[in-house]
Amino acid sequence: MLLTIDSGNTNCVVGLYEGETLRAKWRIATEPRRTSDEYVVWLTSLMALEGIERSAIRGAIVSNVVPAAQRAFDRLCRHHLGIEPLAVEQAIRSTDVPLRVARPEQVGADRIANAVAAHAAYEGALIVIDFGTATTFDVIDPDGGLEGVIIAPGINLSMEALYQAAARLPRVPLAKPERIVGTDTVSAMQSGVYWGYVGLIEGLIARIKAERGQDLTTVATGGLAPLFEQSSAEIHHDDPDLTLRGLRLLYEADRARS
Repeated sequence: MLLTIDSGNTNCVVGLYEGETLRAKWRIATEPRRTSDEYVVWLTSLMALEGIERSAIRGAIVSNVVPAAQRAFDRLCRHHLGIEPLAVEQAIRSTDVPLRVARPEQVGADRIANAVAAHAAYEGALIVIDFGTATTFDVIDPDGGLEGVIIAPGINLSMEALYQAAARLPRVPLAKPERIVGTDTVSAMQSGVYWGYVGLIEGLIARIKAERGQDLTTVATGGLAPLFEQSSAEIHHDDPDLTLRGLRLLYEADRARS
């Protein structure tokens, strides 16, 4: 089985692939101080619930955007699982993914995985929206090349900033309000953030299409993608396992060329 680790700024998503089948997927809060011992206890316990032995893991690939957490992932794989982890930065050398940006070294590992998986699953030019700590809009050419990106504050980050900066505004949960115009502080804040974010999504997609002079298929991923897909016809596909699938494809490409 293949262990895929997608460690973002807020959450770490771990998946286990048996061939092309995602057997299990789990999510844990990102904590740079968490040790490899803590990770292996957490992972082993969850695997046991699925009836999977730790010895079944024969390979691993890691996408990590939190440098302080890398040592724990490396030790988890090498010390506890007895396997050498493959980093996305290594795997990309075995693929033909064109990074047509000014600073290719600045492209996040998760975004590379998203581009690989999206190109494999969908035809034509694409926009991949990843709803994470930041919301990214990656533009991908029909040949799979990454053309560029828009990076906006994530919606949870926006809500937290509003709470932190305004003394009399409460911390409110993210939700789709029943009405556009709120009738109290909570519903007003929820409407402003939620529908304002829908406006941001649709406005940026429209401007990308206008600038490029072509239609593009929009693929959304990340935990909050379903919340916005239901409110915008501009989001064509919700693909929650896009990043993990991209990691699997990168691992397979690397092994095929080794």
